[in-house]
Amino acid sequence: MRRTGSGHATLAAIALLLAAMPAWAGVEFYQTVDRTEVGTEDVFQLTVVVVDPPDNAQVQFPAPEDFEVLSSSQSTQRSIEMGGSGPPVIQTVRKHVLMMRANRPGSLTIPPAALSTGGRTLRTESIKMTVRKGHVGGAAQAQRQGPPDPFRNFPGFGGNMPDPFADEEDEEQGGRTQEDIRIPRADSDLFLRATLDKKDVYVGEQVTLSLYIYSRVDLSSVDAVTMPKLEGFWSEDVESPTQLSGEQRIVNGIPYRTYLLRRRALFPMKSGSLSITAAEADITTGFLFAGHRVHRTSNALDVEVKPLPAGGPKGLSSANVGDWKLSVEVSQTRVELGQPVTVRVILEGSGNVKNVTPPRLEAPSVFKVYDPTTSDKVTPNKWRIQGRRVQEYLVMPQRTGTFTLPSLEFPYFDPKTGRHAVSRTDPVEIVVEPGAGGVASSAGPVASPSHVADAASEQKNVLTASGLRPLRYQARFEEPVAAVWQRPFFVPAVLTPVGLVLALGLVGLVRGRLSGQDEGSRNRQRAKAARKRLAEAEKLRAGSSSAFYGEVEKAVLNFLEARLHAPVGGLTRDALDAKLAEAGVDAERRQRVRFVLEACDAGRFAPGAEPAARERILDDAAAVMEGWDK
Repeated sequence: MRRTGSGHATLAAIALLLAAMPAWAGVEFYQTVDRTEVGTEDVFQLTVVVVDPPDNAQVQFPAPEDFEVLSSSQSTQRSIEMGGSGPPVIQTVRKHVLMMRANRPGSLTIPPAALSTGGRTLRTESIKMTVRKGHVGGAAQAQRQGPPDPFRNFPGFGGNMPDPFADEEDEEQGGRTQEDIRIPRADSDLFLRATLDKKDVYVGEQVTLSLYIYSRVDLSSVDAVTMPKLEGFWSEDVESPTQLSGEQRIVNGIPYRTYLLRRRALFPMKSGSLSITAAEADITTGFLFAGHRVHRTSNALDVEVKPLPAGGPKGLSSANVGDWKLSVEVSQTRVELGQPVTVRVILEGSGNVKNVTPPRLEAPSVFKVYDPTTSDKVTPNKWRIQGRRVQEYLVMPQRTGTFTLPSLEFPYFDPKTGRHAVSRTDPVEIVVEPGAGGVASSAGPVASPSHVADAASEQKNVLTASGLRPLRYQARFEEPVAAVWQRPFFVPAVLTPVGLVLALGLVGLVRGRLSGQDEGSRNRQRAKAARKRLAEAEKLRAGSSSAFYGEVEKAVLNFLEARLHAPVGGLTRDALDAKLAEAGVDAERRQRVRFVLEACDAGRFAPGAEPAARERILDDAAAVMEGWDK
């Protein structure tokens, strides 16, 4: 019997196989990983490569139970190879990159990937992985070096391809050491991370804490932020954005949108290992009414703080760490007695500006130095606290002469060089000159005999300037008159002055007796006059400090001049006290007079006092002028 069907079927199968061979002949399909030894906290990269894939070919990625896929991306590249005599050869390479992480430690296997089209399937080889618990050292360096180039064997793709994200993280930190950001196993699409610019510092050296949101979803708002507890640190805000402003960042090959929540400068106050607890934030994702509120907690941090090296200068504290410069400014170096001098001690540089203390101004005993006022100007940049602290002193000279403010020293430790240093100022010379009406003022010059002679000669010239008078006068004869004492007005003219003197004496006697009858009434009148002198000052009580205290001082000095019958405006406090003692004023009243006048000086030249303080000065001034003879 003759068989005819089987031959035709065999020929048809061979024809179909030959027709399909061109579509699969040039296909190359494989998968690689950037490293085969990882930790459970590490993210590694799986690359699946297809060379010249057929039309409508579908790649099925491995889905192992022991690994999770965090992200995936795809890219396609084509190359053209020109032959000598034949047509150009076009080659297409499709690359799929998967960022993965192991779920458990052990010897694990990544299953093969599959490529299927037209009923046919190609598979890659499986990959053996060694997974250890935690974080394997050197993983970050392996990622930064990049995986093996899957295109190294193809024309047009010679050499390793540059990593487009190689410098992304370095730019984010401004050249600083990149913190190892670990993606949490849960909530990997939205998590909170705290970082430090350095973890090994000296006592008092600044370390910068930054709190970020890492997100792969849309954010609507940040509802609340709870910063970590900072025990053992002095902290200062550097940057606190009020609006969400995201930046693209690649973390272990996975693209994230990062949002800065807070940046704070920390200054450790003691040595040892200091802990920074986790921060917390309430975040709303999505838009408008489709938002969903979530709570996230950041990672905790540790800082190793070294003590300052031994052998530092005297007076060095933990706040004196940084780069500092000390200077002194004086409002004037030549001043009249009784006028103030403003001295500014300026400390500027980088460090704990609001906690550092400039050296106290030292002045000779002839200067009265009032307590300083302190002002700060902080100019933080993106990472560092820097600025200046100024202490302003009011210095009042007490006598004339030339005096020197000694130089000041500020010891500090510079963590950049690891050495101690001292910043010094130059001494300042101040000349105090006599003021108008002061006790140190010299008397007017005494005229010399030559000056008197010159004046007489000048007077003589003036008298004879009109020429010689005539030697002869024309005579005129009159009848003789009666003598003066014989005239009627002589007696009244002589007796009138005597009568006026007697009348004035009688009036004075009567007034003295009347005023001496009621001593209490006289004291009340004197107190009333004192209150009247302070009326102008009371009107200025709520106004300018300079005007108010100037009016009080004027009223007190005018009263003292009236009682002492001598000017006291230009006297120093010591000279005035001596004049009061000479006049028999008791020590308690002299002390009260000194207190009121010094309070007026402080009120005029130093910062203004509270209303209650002004009221007390008014009462003390009134007390000075009341009961003077008691």
